[in-house]
Amino acid sequence: MTSLAEVPLAPADTTPAAVRLAGTRAGLADISSLLAGAVGTSLAHHAPGPLPAGTPAEVLAAASRALGPAALPERGAGELPALQLLARVMSEYGVNLAHPHAAAHLQPPTLTVAVAADVLASAGNGSLDTYDSGPAGIAVERWLIGALTRLARLGPDADGVLTPGGSLSNLLGLHLARDAAALRRGVDVRRHGVAALPGPRVLCSEIAHFSVHRACAALGLGEDAVIPVATDRRHRMRPDALAARLAALGPDETPVAVVATAGTTDFGTVDPLPAITEIAADHGVWTHVDAAYGFGTLFSDRLAGRLDGIEAADSITLDLHKIGWLPAATSVLLVSDPAGFGALDRQVAYLNPADDADAGFDGLLGRSLQTTRRADAVKAAAAFLAHGRSGLGAMVDRCHDLARHAQTRIESEPALELVAGADLTTVVFRYRGADPAHDDRLNAELRRSLLESGTALIGRTEVPVPAVGNAAVSAAGGAPGRVCLKFTLLNPATTTDDIDTLVAAVLAAGRRCDHLARERTA
Repeated sequence: MTSLAEVPLAPADTTPAAVRLAGTRAGLADISSLLAGAVGTSLAHHAPGPLPAGTPAEVLAAASRALGPAALPERGAGELPALQLLARVMSEYGVNLAHPHAAAHLQPPTLTVAVAADVLASAGNGSLDTYDSGPAGIAVERWLIGALTRLARLGPDADGVLTPGGSLSNLLGLHLARDAAALRRGVDVRRHGVAALPGPRVLCSEIAHFSVHRACAALGLGEDAVIPVATDRRHRMRPDALAARLAALGPDETPVAVVATAGTTDFGTVDPLPAITEIAADHGVWTHVDAAYGFGTLFSDRLAGRLDGIEAADSITLDLHKIGWLPAATSVLLVSDPAGFGALDRQVAYLNPADDADAGFDGLLGRSLQTTRRADAVKAAAAFLAHGRSGLGAMVDRCHDLARHAQTRIESEPALELVAGADLTTVVFRYRGADPAHDDRLNAELRRSLLESGTALIGRTEVPVPAVGNAAVSAAGGAPGRVCLKFTLLNPATTTDDIDTLVAAVLAAGRRCDHLARERTA
């Protein structure tokens, strides 16, 4: 591939006076022509598989060579050549999430209307912190938050904010919960810090997302503040175990929050939200629901009932860049009572002086830990307006059907062991080798071989499963963690034939790796 350093310099004038800016009429027209040129390059170099073939070292080195020396060039090559080079690099060495065999992560292919809307939002470059930084973006975000709070059946006063990702939404939710718990104790942690807050405790499922621990570390509570609550055989938090944990807290301990999960990363399972929110309310504890994965089921008539009880939460994390098919990052934190945002409120002379705010010239500074914040709601609003709940719901149902088909195929293959079936859109399983003692290594090598060949992109995790049999056990069941494979199916354009071909690729890779393993030990 020709590197940027080798591209002939464009004859066009590149002086400041000739630069086209996206916000001008001429600049907007240029965006269309530049994108057309870049898309043409992408189509010409579209990768055949979900990943480029080769080892990571080979792929990264090839991409680096294509870009040329890591130095700012003295003279630019021109807009279109630069964009076309990057389009080639992204197409040849990136990930193709629209490929039917891209099934590793909660990372979907994106809706074209959302990508186009994202370009428009970037062209405007508005920020949401102040009214005069971008009123349209503020209006779109308020519209989107209203639509989402209604979808979640929160009260009429509910509010929310977009964040850079689910981990940050969880951090923000626990931030609000921490400050609310401290105020109940008569402690102002915003002013005096967390040292005065006695024994903070955050209770969550033993398989809750790791971002809960990271949030507690970042908020000064410490990872030791996290109390794991046992799960049942379906990987859901046990309400009786939660009640016992809360009842066991002493007077020198402060329950900050109960974190329920609606859509665990590996299994897609939903904690029993009605029971959990009721128990937390009985103890006067903030309930945060991490629905980064599962919130999108509310688009579906078939699956929406799985989130019954979410309307009683104090805060909710949801990611529309998972089940929502939007470009990352489009995460949201919803709150039942906007007063919780008081912990973030700031008055800054150059941004939101009181008299401007009183006159309506206010933005969303007090909703976020960020100041400058791009209009990510625009791409979400475009998808909602274009497809509606029924259109998005049909996509959810299709992905769920694909996962159920994958489960059936796995159960029909003697060489495969089902570990967790299709609650939402994930299926967890293992390949059975000739020697069960070596199955962990075999499954790891099997996946890497598929990645290196560029044939398929599947996930990997560790799950406590029995050494013999195909029934999953709870994380509290005492079985050791075993290496497992995972299909994460978020492409509604995938067919059941594609799933069959994917399963066949796993079987072929398993046989090949198992044969090589036997040769090594022979």
